Amino acid sequence: MKEVTARKTPMSKTLPTEVQKQEAEKWFRSLRDQICTVFEKLEDDLQGTAHAQLAPGRFERKTWKRPADDGQDGGGGEISLMHGRVFEKVGVNISTVHGTFSEEFRKHIPGADKDGTFWASGISLVAHMRSPLVPAVHMNTRHIITSHGWFGGGADLTPMFFDSVETAADKATFHAAFKTACDKHGADYYERFKKWCDEYFFLKHRNEPRGVGGIFYDWLDNGDWLQDFAFTQDVGRAFLNVYPALVRQRMNADWTQDQREHQLMRRGRYVEFNLLYDRGTMFGLKTGGNTEAILMSLPPEVKWP
Repeated sequence: MKEVTARKTPMSKTLPTEVQKQEAEKWFRSLRDQICTVFEKLEDDLQGTAHAQLAPGRFERKTWKRPADDGQDGGGGEISLMHGRVFEKVGVNISTVHGTFSEEFRKHIPGADKDGTFWASGISLVAHMRSPLVPAVHMNTRHIITSHGWFGGGADLTPMFFDSVETAADKATFHAAFKTACDKHGADYYERFKKWCDEYFFLKHRNEPRGVGGIFYDWLDNGDWLQDFAFTQDVGRAFLNVYPALVRQRMNADWTQDQREHQLMRRGRYVEFNLLYDRGTMFGLKTGGNTEAILMSLPPEVKWP
């Protein structure tokens, strides 16, 4: 992917303050809490399917620490994982880590080529649904600081049946929510970030998209930290408003075993992308992140032909 798609102007040289870093970290934690509450309410409200007889799922949390290269505190994070009757597996992870990139990896990160030091905070979510009629979803937003500071993230929707009327409706609703968020902050944001999402979440070895897209952005630094942070917050709010509503629309419908088999096959594409191409997976593994948290995105059950 060409960087011109992502950033039209050079990054500013003004780094975020400690207070701003704390504000970003606090927001990611708050968004995590809001999402977990809404998702647990969906678990409570399931009715009319064979799985409604099961107990509603609840998130279990686990903290982890990242040792820095010098043995001192390198930050850490918290995994929130739920296996439920609506969400077959959903993880909502937050982390704030700092340290030094390896010599090899720092050349791939803006502003890290001098001494390799970094600070990063963010939220990452992947939901694999029990019903094949409910689309899977991914959302993450993050704030990264090297000798530059920027925001990145986005959300994308992965239905199991690409050609259905229901998928067309879900895609339109999902995209409309993020277009509204984008339009508040930049006239060209939606078209730029939609295009970037389509390019990024593409399985090159299969010549097919992973899902029906959404938005994806990185290296966002317009020289106004408050503006960029506000946009990142609105991306999180857009997700919180639109995805639970889509789940609620579809979760009570019955499905067949054939539909379930198709779902398990489609999940294989998700695994392939995350292990072959995903930038977040690489970042986590290359910076000494928690392996369990990084691989949280993989589905609990999957099939290949």
